[in-house]
Amino acid sequence: MSGLQFIIMATMIAYLCFVIITGIMIGRRTKKSAEGFYLGGRGIGPLVTAMSAEASDMSSWLLMGLPGLAYLSGVADAGWTAIGLAIGTYLNFLLVAKKIRRYSVRLDAITIPSFISKRYGEKKPVIMCIASVAILVFFVPYVASGLAAIGKLFNSLFGWDYVLAVLLGAVVIISYTSVGGFNAVATMDLIQSIIMTCALVVITGFGIYQAGGLEMVLENAKALPGYLSLTQTYDVATGTARPYGFINSVSMLAWGLGYFGMPHILVRFMAIRDEKELKLSRRIASVWVVISMTVAICIGMIGYSVSQAGRIPVLEGSKTETVIVAIANLLSSYGFLTAIIAGLILAGILAATMSTADSQLLAAASAFSENILQDVFGVRLTAKQTMLVARLTVVVIAVIAVFLAMDPNSSVFTIVSFAWAGFGATFGPTVLSALFWKRSNRQGILAGLVAGGIMVFVWKFRVRPLGGMWNIYELLPAFLVATLAIVVVSLLTEKPSAEIEAVFDEVNAD
Repeated sequence: MSGLQFIIMATMIAYLCFVIITGIMIGRRTKKSAEGFYLGGRGIGPLVTAMSAEASDMSSWLLMGLPGLAYLSGVADAGWTAIGLAIGTYLNFLLVAKKIRRYSVRLDAITIPSFISKRYGEKKPVIMCIASVAILVFFVPYVASGLAAIGKLFNSLFGWDYVLAVLLGAVVIISYTSVGGFNAVATMDLIQSIIMTCALVVITGFGIYQAGGLEMVLENAKALPGYLSLTQTYDVATGTARPYGFINSVSMLAWGLGYFGMPHILVRFMAIRDEKELKLSRRIASVWVVISMTVAICIGMIGYSVSQAGRIPVLEGSKTETVIVAIANLLSSYGFLTAIIAGLILAGILAATMSTADSQLLAAASAFSENILQDVFGVRLTAKQTMLVARLTVVVIAVIAVFLAMDPNSSVFTIVSFAWAGFGATFGPTVLSALFWKRSNRQGILAGLVAGGIMVFVWKFRVRPLGGMWNIYELLPAFLVATLAIVVVSLLTEKPSAEIEAVFDEVNAD
């Protein structure tokens, strides 16, 4: 290992130590209760709410998956996805945030499954059970994708054993998540979002310089047929432009639907200290997400030009997701100070990964310890026992995710897209119905949860491989099927009780 590589590694390890120590210190001040552990006592400010929601949303996908997609095929895939996510972010804050915060307080719900169950007055926790199982099914591979990103990072940088790097990432995330709970996670998400932003800015400027200037970046991009188009995409296999039709555009825009069903984002709305502050949070989050995704796409194109200039290797396949790593390595070659900056940039990738994985671990832990163990199986725990079980659950889920992350050739983008579809299709229509449709009932919600979850798998593995008009992102058809199931079954069964309707009217009264 060269001296400059040692400096990068030391910088990244210092950052990891900072994360662990900060998380533990915050954890000591956290209220020792389930609400304190999972929602921070509902005392989170607007800035932390906004940046924590976006940092936990973007994950390593922002600094690895999105630039890699743009590097490989150009603007279309990455661009339409970014547009859908930007719209989804804004609408989620505008339509869902205030209502779910108010409703969850009224029902004394601290998790998404408990909110849905109490919203429909369940006596037997069937919805609670199905919703909690869905969270575990889709969150575990999501966490695994983050750990895989950490493994790729350290393996490509320092030649570390991939599995060892995955284990290191898991240990760091477990350490502060299990001790500090929501307060530690949310605060670290804010810090990590700042580091991610700085990483994007520095890589953009340095990459343009190494590519020979902005004009050269544009020339290289224009030389690839369809690379800069939203109606065409560059086909690497043939070196030609391939039409990017209406179905493809709608399919990618459908990513935005996922926001309505993301438990780890929705709990941010439930945790804010005052619903009036959500307006400020919406503005902060919307601006940040637009700028960060735009820059990430540009980095993919800039990285291609840096490759063409011979400054970094030409990347292929899943290796394109390491384009920021390659540029940061190049930056480190300029001396001691730039090596430290490169280390901080690469720490930004760690930050992006950890800011999502910690939130997902917390949501999965709450689904098991609060909803399945206590609500479904009726296990009664003291406050101290609840905290112990919650922390042990974080560890167990992380261990399972480590085993799933063992394949170094897995694509971060592919894993995230499937998990995102799973949550969007199962919880999205359910949450929207719970907040906006008084006539929806328990039977309809059960039908929607099951239909949405099943359709994600059916479309992904049976229908979409048919290609052509069927090559639609599984989130869209599954979301529509779940919505239809909720509407049809709700209308065919009895109306909700007067008590449930009264609570709905109370929550929705301005």
